[in-house]
Amino acid sequence: MRIIIAGMGDVGQHLAKQLSTEAHDIIAIDPDSQRLGYIDSVTDILTINGSSTSLKTLKDANVSKTDLVVAVTASEEINLTTAILAKKLGARRTIARISNQEYLDTERGINFSELGIDFMINPEELAANETVNLILRTAATDILEFEDGKLSVMGLKLDKSAPVINKKVVDVAREFSTTTFRIVAIYRNFKTIIPSGNDRFLSNDQIFVITTPGGVENILRLAGKENFSFQNIMILGGGKIGTKVAKLLQDKMRVKLIESNEEKSFELADDLNNTLVIRGDGRDIDLLAQEGIIDMDAFIALTNDAETNIISCLLAKHLGVKKAIALVDKADYIPLTQTIGLDSLINKKLIAANNITRFIRREKVVAIATLEGIDAEVLEYIAHPGSAVIGKKVKLLGFPKEAIIGGVIRGKESFIVIGDTEICANDKVVVFSLPSATKKVEKFFNI
Repeated sequence: MRIIIAGMGDVGQHLAKQLSTEAHDIIAIDPDSQRLGYIDSVTDILTINGSSTSLKTLKDANVSKTDLVVAVTASEEINLTTAILAKKLGARRTIARISNQEYLDTERGINFSELGIDFMINPEELAANETVNLILRTAATDILEFEDGKLSVMGLKLDKSAPVINKKVVDVAREFSTTTFRIVAIYRNFKTIIPSGNDRFLSNDQIFVITTPGGVENILRLAGKENFSFQNIMILGGGKIGTKVAKLLQDKMRVKLIESNEEKSFELADDLNNTLVIRGDGRDIDLLAQEGIIDMDAFIALTNDAETNIISCLLAKHLGVKKAIALVDKADYIPLTQTIGLDSLINKKLIAANNITRFIRREKVVAIATLEGIDAEVLEYIAHPGSAVIGKKVKLLGFPKEAIIGGVIRGKESFIVIGDTEICANDKVVVFSLPSATKKVEKFFNI
């Protein structure tokens, strides 16, 4: 596929890195030569220095023969203009990054596809939804759902008191003797491991488990986690993400939101009917104590400053808050989650890039997702009739060691795959894979 990426900020760079490992012809456009120099040094793609709203630049990029144009600059106006111009010049499909949530409202009466924009993505909206999912699944560090929850991938941190510490994967499987979940990955010391039966669980491991709805209780038990509902939530930062999170949670639990800007805090108080809005500095420990942070179940830091978010979350954890989630704008911070004691970090730009990748690859797979901070992908394939994955027991397939088949959705039913499982035609199959094995996995599904 021939793809033009307009904008080599964090979203564009992450997207270019993801797509450059596949058989795509990538062209990057950006007016900043330093950004282009960086992406040129780490990927094998063509770069063009210029504005993506310039007709000459788009023609130089041969836009008329391009399958997809992805406009992900920091400017919504530039992204929309780029997508419209690219489509008029012959691009087959276009994607635009936006910040105005109104554009995604189908009741507004504007058909953006008629203008030339096939798909719009709002990083703030995606980040808010992921934050809410993490709050609703209290013990999880990461959540991915397939087919409306028929299968879920959950990330969990293993404390030193977890019942499975120092036990082998195969022994844990025997102990729980269940087919409602499967361990599909272990993240340890900045490395992702696709586990074999002889791998042991160690303290501070982050494990990823695929499960059916009936397996959640067993997963929490093996990780030594409690299954409880959060009632009291404190949010730091009343920007777009903080406001959206408050709106999604305020009717389910008691929400306090701290905003430092006086004018903004009054606006939020009018907009959020069931949220207590507090004007103040969330880094002020006296303010946090006065507002009852020790009684909070979760603390979510969503300001525009990553350092403020991380420090305030560490403070919240020190004061006994069960779960702390920080918004960060630097991808390099993501792997530090385990080492500094936070439960989850949210990076809206990586989330946006991952969703764009999913859109690009959906012709090959039903769904694709990545888990922040780890080097792995979760893919959902359809087992088409005649593909190599059908008709044999999974343990006899010769599946790559860097990948693992986790679960299957067959009609309205879902189940976890074990060695003796046989996959049938038209099953939807969820696979956990390291990037090095993705091409090998695709061959099993005739892709």
